[in-house]
This record gives sequence, C-alpha cells and structure tokens, in this order.
Amino acid sequence: MKIYDGENIRNVALVGHGDTGKTQLVTALLFTAGMVNRLGKVDEGTSVTDYDEEEIQRKFSISASLAYAEWGKTKINFVDTPGYNIFMHETEGALEAADSALVLIHGVAGIEVQTEKVWGFCEEFSLSRALVINQLDRDRASFERAMEALRNAYGRAVIPVQLPIGEERAFRGLVDLVRMKAYFFDPDGSGKGKEAEIPAELQDAATAAHEALVEMVAEGNDALMEEFFEKGTIPVEDLVPGLKQAVGERRIFPVVVSSGVLNIGSDTLLNFLVDYMPSPLERGEAQGLDHEGGQPIKRKIADAQPVAAHVFKTVADPFAGRVSYFKVISGVVKNEANLTNFNRAASERFSHIGVTQGKIQTAVTELHAGDIGAVAKLKDTLTGDTLGDKSAPIIFPKVKLAEPAISFAIEPKSRGDEDKLSTAIHRMLEEDLLLRFSRDPQTKEFLLSGAGQQHVEVAVSKLKRRFNIEVTLKAPKIPYRETIRARAEAQGKHKKQTGGHGQYGDCWIKLEPQARGAGFEFVNDIFGGAIPRNFIPAVEKGIVEAAARGYLAGFPVVDFKVIVFDGSYHDVDSSEMAFKLAGSKGFKKCMEQAKPCLLEPIMNVEIHVPENYSGDIMGNLNGRRGRIQGMEPQGNTTVVKAQVPLAEMLTYASDLTSMTQGRGTYSMEMSHYDIVPQMIADKIVAAHKPSAVEEEDE
Repeated sequence: MKIYDGENIRNVALVGHGDTGKTQLVTALLFTAGMVNRLGKVDEGTSVTDYDEEEIQRKFSISASLAYAEWGKTKINFVDTPGYNIFMHETEGALEAADSALVLIHGVAGIEVQTEKVWGFCEEFSLSRALVINQLDRDRASFERAMEALRNAYGRAVIPVQLPIGEERAFRGLVDLVRMKAYFFDPDGSGKGKEAEIPAELQDAATAAHEALVEMVAEGNDALMEEFFEKGTIPVEDLVPGLKQAVGERRIFPVVVSSGVLNIGSDTLLNFLVDYMPSPLERGEAQGLDHEGGQPIKRKIADAQPVAAHVFKTVADPFAGRVSYFKVISGVVKNEANLTNFNRAASERFSHIGVTQGKIQTAVTELHAGDIGAVAKLKDTLTGDTLGDKSAPIIFPKVKLAEPAISFAIEPKSRGDEDKLSTAIHRMLEEDLLLRFSRDPQTKEFLLSGAGQQHVEVAVSKLKRRFNIEVTLKAPKIPYRETIRARAEAQGKHKKQTGGHGQYGDCWIKLEPQARGAGFEFVNDIFGGAIPRNFIPAVEKGIVEAAARGYLAGFPVVDFKVIVFDGSYHDVDSSEMAFKLAGSKGFKKCMEQAKPCLLEPIMNVEIHVPENYSGDIMGNLNGRRGRIQGMEPQGNTTVVKAQVPLAEMLTYASDLTSMTQGRGTYSMEMSHYDIVPQMIADKIVAAHKPSAVEEEDE
C-alpha cells in the first residue's frame, strides 16, 4: 500500500436521504478505480461498504463505513454514511473525519427529508460540498426538476458543472461544462467514459450553462473578474483553479450527475474530486483545547507538527476486539508508535495500523497528517478521544449527539445469558454512542434506549448475531407512585399467643401528606415510655417496608409524614419483630382513611419541527394529556415545549415520525410526579392489583 502525503488525500463523505444510492455509488467508484474486481450491488448484498449482516439483510446502511480509491497520484478516502433518520447520529459522528461532502439527490424524488438534515451537518462542520443528482437512469428521473428544487432550497450558489446526456433509460453520458467536452459510457458498467464532442441538440444548453458557471466563479475573485471583462470568458487553465477556490470557500456548490447502478459518470466524478475538493491541508488549522475544559489552541494540519490523532468511530468486532477508526490531525503516525490518550491519561500502543476497504483492513507502515486509518485492541481509547505526543497535549472536541428518544425493557431469554448480556451490551455501547443501557432503580428493569424502535431492534439483532445472546423486548413499566391526600390516625396492634413467649406490639400513628417531592419523614412523639426507645426503629421499619409494597396497586407510597405518638408494650412478649408488624398494620389502617391516590411521572418534552407542523403537534400533545408550555421559532423550525405524562410518550417516537414525515425530533427529561386522573387511575389499579400481593402476618 502506497503512503500518501496530506496534499494528495481527499476525505469525502457521501451523505443524503436513504435510498439516494450512496453505497452503490461508492462501490461503482471503487470498481472504476480498480480497487475491487467486480461491480457489487446493494440489492445482491455485494456492495463494499454495507458488509454487516444487518445491512445486507435490510438493504440499507446502518453505520458509517470507510473505503478508499487510488486515482492517479491521489488517494480518496470515502466515508459512506446512513441516510435514514433513525441512524443519522452515525452520519453526524462520521463527518468529523471528512473534509468535503457529496450530497446525493435522488433523480426522481429530488430533495427529501434527510437532505435538509445532512446539509445542516455539513454547515456545522464547515464542509465544502458538491451535489450529485444520482439515479438519472430511473423512470421519471428529471435533472431539470431536481435542479429547480436545489436552487429553491439553497440559492444560486448551486450551479451545474455537468449536464446529463439523456434521461431515464436513455441516460448514457454527460457534458463537462468546465472543459466543454462530452463523455459517453458503455452499458457494460466499466465506469470509463469516452470523450466526444457535445451533441448538437445540447450545444445551446451547454454554452448557456458554461457561461453561467464562468460568471459565478468570477464573481468572488477580483483577478478572474477582470479577466472575464477583458476576454468575455475565462480559459480552462484559470477556470479550474478558480472553481476549486470557490468550492473550498463554499461560495459555489457544484452539481454533477451519475448512475451508480449503471456506473455512469464514475471516472469523471473521481476526476472532479481530485481537481476541486480540498485536501486536508487546505482546511487550515484544527481547533482544540490544551486540556479537558481548558484553553482553546490551534494545531496546523501538517506532517512537521507533533502527532495528534482523533478517534471518530469504534467498532466492536467479536474476533479482533475493539477497532478504533482515527484521523491523523497532525504529524505522522507510525506503526508500533506509543501515543498518549489525553482524555484518559493513558498510554496506547498503535500496533498494526491499517487502512480499511469496507471490512478488509490493509496494513501500512505510517499515516500522514490528514489521512484516515484504523487500529485494533487499544486498551482504554473510546470514540471522541484524542491521542498524540505527550509533550504536546491537545484535545479535540467530541461531537454532541442527541439524546435517545425511546426505551425498551430488555431481558435475556435464558438465565445463562444474564452475566454475558451486560458485557456484550457495553461493547456495543462503545460502538454506538446513542445507545444507552441502564437499570431503573424503581421498576428494577434493565432498559435499552436508542433513537427509535428500529435502532433498538438492530442492536438486539446484533446481540444475537455477534454475541449469541437472545433477548426479549417489551415496553418499559411506568414507575407509578402512590401518595395520600388526607390526614389519618390509627392503631397498629400485633398480638399472638403461642406456647412459651408470645408476640406483642402496639402503636398509635398519624399519617400526614407532604409536599410533592418531599419524601418520607418519621417523627417520634412518644412520651413517658409508652413504647421503649429501642422498639421505635422497628415501628419505622415496618412502616417503610409496608410503604414500599404500596397500598392501591403495589407501587411505593411517597411524600408522607408519620408521627408515632402512643402505644403499649409487654415486658416479656414485646420484640422488634412484633413492633415492626404493628407499624405495618397501623400504616395499612391509616391508608384506608387517608384518601390514597396514584402519581405518575410528568416529562419535560421539547419538540423541534418545521413551522408548518406545529399546529398538528400541539393538537396531538393535547390528546396525550400534555400541557403546552410555550413555542419559539428558530429559523424555519419551531420549538414546542410541553409537559406530558410518561405513559403517553411511549409511542411518541414513531407517531412524530409519521406526523412530520421524519422531519421532527424530540427530547424529554423527568420533571415531577403528579396525580393520575381518577378514570385512568382505576384502570391502572385494576391492571396491577393482582400483582400487589399482600404479605401475610407471620
């Protein structure tokens, strides 16, 4: 494997809505460049970057994958990303490694939901980008319609540098508007175009498009503007560097055409990436901190700088262990190098570094500033960590991902898998930063949380395939509580006479409601030794245990105060156990009079939707017993804030997706507990009463 300097490297992410053909196009580009010996197909499960069994089965990308092509003197690193909303966190995390992006647009559907989202990611990472109108061989594909949508969405900076020759089944080539040449592609799928003159029927359109391109390139460059006014045009030798500068400055977003399935436009696209997309060195300096939470510092992307590498992705391989994908920000990472993990103050040995072509890794001796590589079996390093020369510490910021939107209760099908489950899931958490695994302290359930139902289902499927652990998923239990709304007073007396010592405990207690969230308070108001001091904790323990078992439906009783104010005892028969049982009986009698009720968790919910959906969202929230707290516009998006019972939010993720065509996102966190309306409470009590088994007195 040849070693490349940063100026001869292009790091290009392919982003776009699902089914725009990103994975198929990467495979076509690799085949055209001679990196693979066959043109794989996504539908046949033979593409290079969708190699995981889940991806092959589902026929779409689930996680970001890497591949590379050697084209002339340049190495192009491709980052193939998922396009569906539920896996969009993978796309966002992987864009850290890219210096530019190809935004794929479906030739038939045009701009779709996730196009807007990935465009926003590219803005966030300041990436130069080009637009690829792909799948122009499909029925009803239209270059003109797609161009009109792009101009409406992103303005006049979107300008074609290629025109298609033919459309739908007649799509067979393209016109290069920079060099004013036509390229025709054979139906054999070789991806190599044959240069020819522009067809007569396209001559006028090509000339007009060329002139529009020249004007746009000249607009932001004084020297080119002067040349344009003098000569009325810009020659190719000046137009190419002028266009590259405009793309690098994000003044122009050029549009190219292709068909990944027929492999049309692949060699011209490879040339385009080499000629116009920025190298890592052209992106200036990388921003970091001198230590975690410290002062900002910059690092030039150059071989001469101290070594620094940023881990942007981790894969849990059942055979190779943890595989870390990293981008060399500065310096040269050599095989067997010892680097310091600045986030964890640990030393790591980079044994057997390599570059990846899908699932195949090729060993290299070194990687230069700007290049992307992989290394297995780092001990402590996780996604987002920075490693480098310990004498020049720098920490690059981690990507902040959204919080999980949905949780499922998870339990292994076989008892033997209980111990293995935690280990396997924690390896998967290293790989997928949006998965969460926790134990609800109230319901005692293990919860697996993710971006949506399909995200969690994919994780469960991976558990089975990779680690041979089968689990069942079910909706999590709602952690209801019980409380009281009135004062009560009762006697708790436990008296049993058997042969020998009997059991005697007698206490009088008062129950009083407390403010929501105040918890439990116990007051000893005994005077004159009616109950000996050493038995008072037993009374409290009996009450606490009875409260934990609940009264209405088996949920813990909260926010109440207990005052023990009188009682009696027996010199011989009284014991801690007797007073514990007396306390429990007194509590149950008080609950009968204290107007017990159910409490449910209320969540603070924040929903981001395009403004035209805000009315539907608020109507839906009202139907879920939600209370709207406010709305505020953010650009074209409206943020709706509300408080909604958790019980009404269990199905919200899928409902929001269908209501907003996938454009809406939401997050929620616990706010407080509130009383459940009586009609709903009656149903909950009826459903849970059988499981609230009262303990028999001993």
